[in-house]
Amino acid sequence: MKSIRIGTRNSALALWQAREVARHLQNNNYLTEIVPIVSSGDKNLNQPLYSLGITGVFTRDLDIALLNDEIDIAVHSLKDVPTQLPQNIEMIAYLERDFPQDILIRKESARNKEFHELKLATSSLRRRAFWLRNYPTTDFSDIRGNIQTRLQKLEDGDFDATILSLAGIKRMKMEIDYEMLPLMICAPSQGVISVAGHTDKPEINEIVRQINHNPTQICVEIERNFLSTLEGGCTAPIGAFAEIIGDQIRFKAALCSLDGKNCIAVDENFVYTPTENFGEKFAKVVLENGGKELMAEIKSQI
Repeated sequence: MKSIRIGTRNSALALWQAREVARHLQNNNYLTEIVPIVSSGDKNLNQPLYSLGITGVFTRDLDIALLNDEIDIAVHSLKDVPTQLPQNIEMIAYLERDFPQDILIRKESARNKEFHELKLATSSLRRRAFWLRNYPTTDFSDIRGNIQTRLQKLEDGDFDATILSLAGIKRMKMEIDYEMLPLMICAPSQGVISVAGHTDKPEINEIVRQINHNPTQICVEIERNFLSTLEGGCTAPIGAFAEIIGDQIRFKAALCSLDGKNCIAVDENFVYTPTENFGEKFAKVVLENGGKELMAEIKSQI
């Protein structure tokens, strides 16, 4: 069999994730080739992107490369993948989740400030809302870019701290001081590397399924079903985290207003059965307890 072409974005973190998938496949004696995908500007499709359902800002280029047969599989940070996948693309494997947490990184000059005194840089609606829930007078700045870019902006910018995913820091082996944030519920499927494939390539998809980590799949599918039931295509401050503890699953999740003043949360322990859609079930609880009105309010404000 020819090498399995692994598509990835071109950032250092994305390439690390692709190499991790390659390592798992090579351990099963399959040849791999990593194919960085830079831009979709010169790619042509017979159909317009919107008719294929290609919407994810971080996944679009890889979706197009998959559909154009430039790659065999695509590696993503799962939290970047829309819950509605394009036609002919399916999720085929999830690596074991490592570090789902959000962390706080301060600049040296803010080392002794209390949380409520910090001026924070984050563009995440979820991180802002969950922080405001606890510290309602906080000032925010927008910040974007990869980890290295954000850390440089933290040093150069007029703010005290930023919030990042622990997974990125750990995967890049960055020696940096950080603080855990128990007040945060992570984004659905944060800390999980996922692999997407083309439905027309069942042989390759079956090979890749061999590296799937089933406990991680169970948890992230609950989180993503929760998200998709609530969202309806709207980006909202939603946290969701499922973990297997003994013979049960604990599921913590919340939908917050943009200002953090109104949060509807669930915290449930249950025995998992594959026939029940627990994510949808708990999302409906949230919707019935004021979530419907809250989602309408968020949509009107964004």
